[in-house]
Amino acid sequence: MRRLALAAALATLAATPALAALKEGAKAPDFTAPGFQAGKAMTFSMSEARKKGPVVLYFFPAAETAGCNLEARLFAESIDQFKAQGATVIGVTAGNLDKLASFSADTEKCSGKFPVAADPGAKIAATYDASLAVKPGWSSRTSYVVAPTGEIIHAYSDMKANEHVSETLGAVKAWRAKHPR
Repeated sequence: MRRLALAAALATLAATPALAALKEGAKAPDFTAPGFQAGKAMTFSMSEARKKGPVVLYFFPAAETAGCNLEARLFAESIDQFKAQGATVIGVTAGNLDKLASFSADTEKCSGKFPVAADPGAKIAATYDASLAVKPGWSSRTSYVVAPTGEIIHAYSDMKANEHVSETLGAVKAWRAKHPR
């Protein structure tokens, strides 16, 4: 019965878009986190990334899960479009951290094209109000676009993975149109 209730809650959550708690115009919290790109250990700094241009920060529940694998592949396939706009993409997760190095390099997922950072205990996710209610300690599927000033210019939450790339890429392009290099 308990499993059935959890499955029903997850199905409802997956079917209903959630609202990102940090709104456009809010200040994005800076953070530094260990992570991987192409299987190699690295450290990601939000403040350093913002110096280069807008940052697409996407939280995902767990490496090596179906929706997260799809979302990573979609971001990897679109990375050249983000780079053409001067944007940095970073994925952050609290789930399955032991699989993050291989996830970052896998050609069916990140393909080494952008970093993924570890968020033990979903502490970074909590500062962005992107914690997964049905699985405490994991992050929700929430994407933000952060301007170089640190202002959140777009927020999108939906447990379905397939719209996060188009949502964030559209926001980056709209921002870039107002802020040419």
